[in-house]
Amino acid sequence: MSKRNTPQRRHAILALLNEQGEVVVDALAQHFATSEVTIRKDLAELEKNGLLLRRYGGAVPMPQELIGEPAQPISRHKQAIARAAVGLIREHARIIIDSGSTTAAMIPQLGRQPGLVVMTNSLNVANALRDIEHEPVLLMTGGTWDPHSESFQGQVAEQVLRSYDFDQLFIGADGIDLERGTTTFNELLGLSRVMAEVAREVIVMVESDKVGRRIPNLELPWSSVHTLITDDRLDSQVAEQIRARGVQLILAAAS
Repeated sequence: MSKRNTPQRRHAILALLNEQGEVVVDALAQHFATSEVTIRKDLAELEKNGLLLRRYGGAVPMPQELIGEPAQPISRHKQAIARAAVGLIREHARIIIDSGSTTAAMIPQLGRQPGLVVMTNSLNVANALRDIEHEPVLLMTGGTWDPHSESFQGQVAEQVLRSYDFDQLFIGADGIDLERGTTTFNELLGLSRVMAEVAREVIVMVESDKVGRRIPNLELPWSSVHTLITDDRLDSQVAEQIRARGVQLILAAAS
């Protein structure tokens, strides 16, 4: 099976695991006519989703006592915002994807964009990028791990970013202050501002319920924002205030 059939292959791996009680990497590679590297990626992703437990050379079913609550599904509004964001990306673009659940919602749809170079400060984004159909060239900022934002921050990350230039930055926010710009609960603001400096276009992705939310920490002023993508629940008067700032506003309709 090709990467295009990755979900079917992983479903089949789980079926074999349920039948046999254990699976082995080399046998799975022969069974699916693919590489052991691909199988290990499959097992890693299935383990991350709590569907099995890896063992040396293979995997076993997840013990019942380790099975927790399933992850919360991505809202249809975030999915719509992510689709609109991916629609702005050209082939062979060099992009930055910041940490966050809304930006991460882009990843499953990036497989249709060949030749991408993607920089991120998020381990979750990096791991997800490794499993898409057209796997991009992946760059990591490195730096100091911040458990609050679940991302790398600090001077090392900033220095790495300044070594490159990018076409687009995709970044979320905890709030949108209509007077000032994007705001955040995180007091580590330096990396976000460097990301904006090294990208030709800054695209902010937020659900509409965050627009108008005023938080003390200003992340990016309106002068640094080119495009704001939100969902179509946004009040029309608020939309006009944003457009008056010279920002392109995209209202994504949830399907």
